[in-house]
Amino acid sequence: MKKTLLTGLAFFMQMPAGTALAEAENGTMMQYFEWHLENDGEHWNRMNAEAEALSDAGITALWIPPAYKGSGQGDVGYGAYDLYDLGEFNQKGTVRTKYGTKAELESAISEVQSQGIQVYGDVVMNHKMGADFTEPVEAVQVNRSNRMQDISGAYEIEAWTGFDFPGRDGVYSDFQWRWFHFNGVDWDARYEEDHLFRLTHTGWNSDVDLENGNYDYLLGANIDYSHPEVREEMMNWGSWFTDELNLDGYRLDAVKHVPAWYMNDWVGFQRNEAEQDLFVVGEYWADDLGAIESYLERMDWDVSMFDVPLNYNFYEASRTGGSYDMRNLLDGSLVETHPMHAVTFVDNHDTQPGESLESWVDDWFKPLAYAVILTREGGYPSVFYGDYYGIPNDGIGAKQEMLDTLLEARQDYAYGAQHDYFDHWDVVGWTREGSSSHPGSGMAAVMSNGPGGSKWMYVGRDRAGETWSDMTGNHGASVTINSDGWGEFHTDGGAVSIYVQQ
Repeated sequence: MKKTLLTGLAFFMQMPAGTALAEAENGTMMQYFEWHLENDGEHWNRMNAEAEALSDAGITALWIPPAYKGSGQGDVGYGAYDLYDLGEFNQKGTVRTKYGTKAELESAISEVQSQGIQVYGDVVMNHKMGADFTEPVEAVQVNRSNRMQDISGAYEIEAWTGFDFPGRDGVYSDFQWRWFHFNGVDWDARYEEDHLFRLTHTGWNSDVDLENGNYDYLLGANIDYSHPEVREEMMNWGSWFTDELNLDGYRLDAVKHVPAWYMNDWVGFQRNEAEQDLFVVGEYWADDLGAIESYLERMDWDVSMFDVPLNYNFYEASRTGGSYDMRNLLDGSLVETHPMHAVTFVDNHDTQPGESLESWVDDWFKPLAYAVILTREGGYPSVFYGDYYGIPNDGIGAKQEMLDTLLEARQDYAYGAQHDYFDHWDVVGWTREGSSSHPGSGMAAVMSNGPGGSKWMYVGRDRAGETWSDMTGNHGASVTINSDGWGEFHTDGGAVSIYVQQ
């Protein structure tokens, strides 16, 4: 059946009747993992135990890490080996994944959903890793900077492309992967050489990002979606995965490397099979609004995308201090131009220190950045586990108290018409007038990346005479709204203040 995409605030306000979150508003996702979680097998149990507290804090959806067996027990999940093994079979030297067993995962999801929180599965469809055996296959070396250019003649290599999944032994699916299901690898086991190889029986997938001539290949054994058996198997797996875990949606990994035409078909198929409007957000990593818009066009504007340009704006602002022009904080972002398709975030597992896409927003700017994504209209915000709980591996402390305050602002006050005041180099702000359906709502946010200051902002004539104070505690002085509905709101240097009715 044909379904309409609903994202961000509208997604949570207009969900189909009868769903757990039909009455929820101002939805907020949490990315419930970071790269360096301890390999203790307790993550699903932690999620189970935290469900009620997360719901109370205002979290309405969890994006969970890749739940299937990777190439080893400590695999974060992006080295996907067996998509049907959710911590159930003894494979790669372990039954559990890094996060726990399948039974623990199912229990955690049940508890989370009972608390009114949706669950989005992480979908890794670009590659496979940890093959069971090598196979002889003809290949050519290609230029890593231009994958359309061959730099060797064809010759036989030994590629890690054989996947039999002996520990699962055909349970759920008897599909076995062979060399002809892939189109590229980066290792020849025969000569122990590291090159980027294209397998000569086929070509790179089309309708992918054009960086490096063709950015189909990312890592591991690259899946060839021109093969009909592959297309059918991945469709079937998606339906099984969704049904097995009772998922409410997906986070699609590395979509710039997977053919957009197939991703579009896959999403439509899963929604039809599930008979519900599964939420879908894609990760297209590009600091380029045009590239993300192009992908949305190819996906018929029927998914959301992570707002990567906004992350880079936050990163630049945090690194340049008071020299950054705060009037430009939203420039070139997805949320500014297509707010109903933007999943906004401050950081994630790839941007955290030392990781492949590091663009870590400095601690002093984190409250400002989170205020932007959590208290403004437009966009569907995602809170990062590493910010909320900390990243012990990198010596990064938890920011739970700050985030809980901003989540409270989102839950209780961030409603109604918005007025923007991005009109000063280092002091900017916005207000929300509030909504009659949320008594006491309405707020004013003001922030500075310089020495601080104040800004006159409008909150509504009906608020005349009210006294507002800063719920963050950053600025002690209260504000009295004048007869025309305006107030002078102050903030300290390098800080954000959120004013609400006292």
